Amino acid sequence: MDELKRAHDGALALPQSGHRKATQIRWGAGLLLLTAILAGEAHSQSVSSQTPNALTCGTLAAESSRTSSSSRWTISGPSGKTTETGVLRSGPRFECIDGAILIVEFTSSAGHSFFEAYFADGTNLGYGRQQVDRRGGRFVLPIQAKARIAAPYRAAFDYHCRLEMPADPIQPATRADCIF
Repeated sequence: MDELKRAHDGALALPQSGHRKATQIRWGAGLLLLTAILAGEAHSQSVSSQTPNALTCGTLAAESSRTSSSSRWTISGPSGKTTETGVLRSGPRFECIDGAILIVEFTSSAGHSFFEAYFADGTNLGYGRQQVDRRGGRFVLPIQAKARIAAPYRAAFDYHCRLEMPADPIQPATRADCIF
């Protein structure tokens, strides 16, 4: 009986040590394969590889490209071309409202989010994203922005009265236009 037990234990011991070697070989092969895949992907990338993104909105056009380290976007319209470059966490993201207002949103690598609206008449308006809300698919801007937007484009936005600034106070007559 003791011999049978020793033989059984010995039989189990051999596969376990063999199993350990097989596991080590599999791990080594897996690591080698992963290294080869990652090296191949890194080798196929170049500094000039870019991912384009474009949108046309009436007379306005936006185009962006991204390299491994930065983003570049160009806005073209009646007032000419504006090109910006930055290291971004996300974006730029483009949206067209009513075929006449081009919205650009992005977040810098420092975490600051920005909103800019370009209008078909050549004007533009920008705010930090913390002053802009979105409700029911519509952008909600500070009420102070309404006076800076040409009359044909004002109805495309809703307005709020949260941004009270001494240098740009909210006029009592305009408070009725605020949704909150």
